[in-house]
Amino acid sequence: MRRLRVFDATVAAHALERVAGREDAAQPAHAAQSTRAMLPTHVAQSTRAMLPTHAAQSTHATQPAHAELPTTHAFPTSRRAWLASTGAAFAIATLAPYAHALTSTTASPDPDAFSPQQSAAFRAWFARIVDQQMRRGPTPRWTQRDCAGLVRFAVGETLRPHDTRWLRANGMTSLADTSSMPPELQLSASQRGIANRWTQLDGSTGAYASAIALIQRNSRFVSKDVNQALPGDLLFFDQGDDQHLMIWLDRYIAYHTGTVTPTDTGLRAVAVSDLMQWKDSRWQPLDGNPNFVGVFRLDFLTP
Repeated sequence: MRRLRVFDATVAAHALERVAGREDAAQPAHAAQSTRAMLPTHVAQSTRAMLPTHAAQSTHATQPAHAELPTTHAFPTSRRAWLASTGAAFAIATLAPYAHALTSTTASPDPDAFSPQQSAAFRAWFARIVDQQMRRGPTPRWTQRDCAGLVRFAVGETLRPHDTRWLRANGMTSLADTSSMPPELQLSASQRGIANRWTQLDGSTGAYASAIALIQRNSRFVSKDVNQALPGDLLFFDQGDDQHLMIWLDRYIAYHTGTVTPTDTGLRAVAVSDLMQWKDSRWQPLDGNPNFVGVFRLDFLTP
């Protein structure tokens, strides 16, 4: 993976703190590479907010002033064609009613597709699990730590039964945690196995999927307008040979840098308003940014 320099977890905590205040008022490690794309660092000097002690210790300020954000391997040779077709999807969507009238066949529904109620519960659990990693640090059970790995891990944990054993393993047994739990997902056995059936670029399926495979084969394009995003949607950036995923959590955006050290968990959070005004405009999730491919939604969710 190639990487982009970003601020450290102290700033991530600050983003979380500011977001809360507003409301109250993987791939494997061998894929890591380097990149020259850089984000600004001035915000790192303006915050005193800290994560909970055990999480903060893993991202101590003795690390370099700039942590590096990874991206994934280059697209296959059809990347440009796929990006072009994705860019056209929004315009084509407006013709959908007419296209439907001109066709005599309809695609078979996915038997594992979630109902609107299941999708709402999935989003709530998914957001909670990602937020838990951001606030308390990554669980040891999450082994493939990069931007795509965070998505795969959170999906897998969301699809599990959230019984007492699971809650204890994830540090969610306090009264404050249990009193605010989302409703449990009522899923079939086949639906619970979705996390082991990611579609690969070659059409095969398995428990692993790269960032581009998650987007190109397991998600659908929503829009280049982040106002259309729902919690759990994916923001996808293409920097030429480098790509990166971020997770929209409504209150803030979360991602993993792909780099883990004894002093850095690799987890980052940024307030939406901050990313929209990012100094390096290549990372602004705006319609006019050609490097921002758009918002994508996991295929099995409805809507």
